[in-house]
Amino acid sequence: QVQLVESGGGLVQAGGSLRLSCAVSGRTFSSYAAGWFRQAPGKEREFVATINWSGDITRIADSVKGRVTISRDNAKNTVYLQMNGLKHEDTAVYYCAATVTYSSSYSATSPSLYNYWGQGTQVTISS
Repeated sequence: QVQLVESGGGLVQAGGSLRLSCAVSGRTFSSYAAGWFRQAPGKEREFVATINWSGDITRIADSVKGRVTISRDNAKNTVYLQMNGLKHEDTAVYYCAATVTYSSSYSATSPSLYNYWGQGTQVTISS
């Protein structure tokens, strides 16, 4: 089993920054691609960013491109989401996800391709 725990959410003003962290425990972390998704009230879960297991391939959603960076530290079993220039429309619950992979280049943008999920962390942007 794999457990994911997000942290770093909170209330910030528009234009501010947040760094979300996702601590992964359980099975070998470095065999997992990881992703961040978000879900606002009344909306479907939305892809934000994904990273392959070696950390050299990332994909970022168009809605946050240029403002968001995903990274990982396999030694610390942690995935990060750095968000800058936050906007009111970034308000959502942010979820970390992981999926087993045997390909070093694999990453996924669809939530259905992820096996493990964290409980989510609330991010609220005030205007």
